[in-house]
Amino acid sequence: MIFPDIDPIALNLGFFQIRWYALAYLTGFLGGWFYAVRLTRLYTNDIRPHAEDIENLVTWVVLGVIFGGRFGYVLFYNIGYFLEHPMEVFYLWQGGMSFHGGMLGVLIALVGYTKYHNISLLRTGDIICSVVPIGLFCGRLSNFVNAELFGRTTDVPWGVIFPNGGPLPRHPSQLYEAFFEGGVLLILLGVLMYKTRLRETPGVIAGIFFIGYGLARFGIEFVREPDAHLGFIFSFLSMGQILSIPMIIFGSGLIFYARRYVRS
Repeated sequence: MIFPDIDPIALNLGFFQIRWYALAYLTGFLGGWFYAVRLTRLYTNDIRPHAEDIENLVTWVVLGVIFGGRFGYVLFYNIGYFLEHPMEVFYLWQGGMSFHGGMLGVLIALVGYTKYHNISLLRTGDIICSVVPIGLFCGRLSNFVNAELFGRTTDVPWGVIFPNGGPLPRHPSQLYEAFFEGGVLLILLGVLMYKTRLRETPGVIAGIFFIGYGLARFGIEFVREPDAHLGFIFSFLSMGQILSIPMIIFGSGLIFYARRYVRS
């Protein structure tokens, strides 16, 4: 199928433009904020974080996503180019964000905030990780709208001919990621938070998120086109897969640590 005629600019006033990409980030942050506040109600009033803690934490999470995501992209995906053009590191409007870098930025924000306010890092992490798929879902949909980060060539009936992807149909890998990393993971973590007692062992939900995202991203990378300037690592792995392996290991270790050493 031919890529649908979607304007990446959602609102164009001539002197001012709003892109779907920016709206995706805004929706992810607002949706995550709202959902995280609701998740705090699952705990008794004497257990933090409270709704007020989430509201105070939002600013730091936003900064962690933006700066971590940008510098992660610079370091992991295009360090050579940015060493030659250092000022373009700050050209956020030109795109180029890394989820793995953004996640690292959020972790730094969480550690700093919870340590300063004497709040459980693992319990706060469970809540934040439960809402991250909202942003992933919105972000991957905006990648599709921008016709970027598309998949490899394919003959499946739902293959899409992207404007910058050549004449052959390609996997709409952005939609695969939106479905699995966003929708499926959001529902799975929501069920575990609301319907099981896993939330009573801080760290387990967060660990499941890291494993779930890592596995989904690792698998989808097999049909996603690797970055042209990077190609494959070790001839068969992409950078996205390389960065997902530590997430899976970290998530497994976190679950082991939480179940063995952490009390509810």
